Amino acid sequence: MLCLNPTMLKLVKVVINSSLPSSRRELARFASVQGLECIAPLVKTVEETPEPVTADITGEIPSWINGSLLRNGPGKFEFGNQRYNHWFDGMALLHQFKVENGTVKYKSKFLQSDSFKINSEHNRIVVSEFGTLAMPDPCKNVFQRFVSRFEMQKPTDNSNVHYVKYMGDYYVSTETNYMHKVDPETLASMEKVDWSKFVAVNGATAHPHYDPNGTSYNMGNSYSRQGTRYNIIRIPPQKTNDSDTLQGAQIICSIPPQDGAKPSYYHSFGMTENYVVFIEQPIKLNLLEIITAKMRGKCISDGIKWEPDHETVIHVASKQTGQLIPVKYYAKPLAVFHQINAFEDQGCIVLDLCFSDDGGALTNFKIQNLRKSGQALDEMYNTTARTLPRRFVLPLDVDSSTATGQNLNTLPYSSATAVKRDDRKVFVSHEDLHLDDLVEAGGLELPQINYDKYNTKKYRYFYGCGFGHLVGDSLLKMDIETKEMKMWKEPGFYPSEPVFVPAPNATEEDEGVILSAVVTPQQEKNTFLLVLDAKSFTELGRAAVPVKMPYGFHGVFASSKQ
Repeated sequence: MLCLNPTMLKLVKVVINSSLPSSRRELARFASVQGLECIAPLVKTVEETPEPVTADITGEIPSWINGSLLRNGPGKFEFGNQRYNHWFDGMALLHQFKVENGTVKYKSKFLQSDSFKINSEHNRIVVSEFGTLAMPDPCKNVFQRFVSRFEMQKPTDNSNVHYVKYMGDYYVSTETNYMHKVDPETLASMEKVDWSKFVAVNGATAHPHYDPNGTSYNMGNSYSRQGTRYNIIRIPPQKTNDSDTLQGAQIICSIPPQDGAKPSYYHSFGMTENYVVFIEQPIKLNLLEIITAKMRGKCISDGIKWEPDHETVIHVASKQTGQLIPVKYYAKPLAVFHQINAFEDQGCIVLDLCFSDDGGALTNFKIQNLRKSGQALDEMYNTTARTLPRRFVLPLDVDSSTATGQNLNTLPYSSATAVKRDDRKVFVSHEDLHLDDLVEAGGLELPQINYDKYNTKKYRYFYGCGFGHLVGDSLLKMDIETKEMKMWKEPGFYPSEPVFVPAPNATEEDEGVILSAVVTPQQEKNTFLLVLDAKSFTELGRAAVPVKMPYGFHGVFASSKQ
């Protein structure tokens, strides 16, 4: 019998994987399906529901769940006869499923952003969005309309991506420099907040991270005479005054990009107990094209390109000192939107994330693509790369004495590899956190964990949406140790990002429930809040409401005890 030690076994797996037939590698990237259901109604304008609607309960909603599932996403896709081009452009519609003693009530309100109000006032698209360029005012003369092409495009405050929390207050956020403080109980828009008034950034992600004491971390770009920078921002856990919003926020680290004229697009970042992990991927922002977009009659999204000739670069910075560690990690070209978790173990950072091998998804999410049907819809889905959960291991203690050409990952539970190129460069290859059944399910996105207890810690379970369609069509629970999955799926229904809510006095990682807002394009069927037992992944109950919800982006659970 041939016996291999763990290090040798990992290297053998790398060789085997690299020698697999191209058809096997393609299986992880693209699909071949037919007969997908048209989901056009899920990207269609709906009316808000400002007065609470009592839900019809089937099964049982555990009485210990008391709070609100807050969801955010686009809900209005046109003004007058002008239509938005991209899914990310729709006006923010805020949703609330309020759960109390086994009952559920639903309501929704459009965010009263300046973009929403001025567009409504003029009954046309006045403010440009990510994938839509606002046309010049038709009331202006020809010369005025021509000159307006050369005015700088103002950032939108249409905060339609996520709910975030800073210093105890809830905000809705997108990726510009603006966000809005909202009341989680009434969904009222309370205050517009500008990041650039507090720190020198031109925007920030909608995916901050939180330390146990409430300190928040985020990232945002800056463009100045000193050049382009990726900035790590720290926000204190508590206010000094009741009126505070981002007071006390500070940039603790600025990272120069590989190409200052083409910095990377990023949607999120990773964080461990002591480090921030930033992935510089080859989805590039062509700053010249973006700056000149308006005068060329183009939108911002036209200046974002997938450039797979570039490797991915992973930067690691200390949260305590703000200093970058000397070594950089390089990986194959990848496209990532969401991290799963990251933690430190035995001198390494373990970084788990969902990524695909192709960065063309931003274009695929044009509204015209999401509204396709028949063969055209099947072709769109089949040419969209699958996003899969994967793991990198980043060894921290790398210097001139570290051997080159050897796998530096000594963790016995991971087959990921890390090989030193020179003193400051380590090339990393991922480990798949799944079996082939996940590929057949369409891959996984919108990952969530038991965040409060296991963020920055070694963990076993994560949850997400399976993407057997252009939007999520199933809910998945993944076991990292066995790589097995459990699935909830119901034909004709499309669940939102799963949100984990821990049970009172829980002692196990998956002791709690999963909440998801489930929508349908079928007019005779209703939207419902789904409640799954997180351990068994079986349905406990559902709360149906006679309203139509578009498919949205992200959400949080706001406990009534907070």
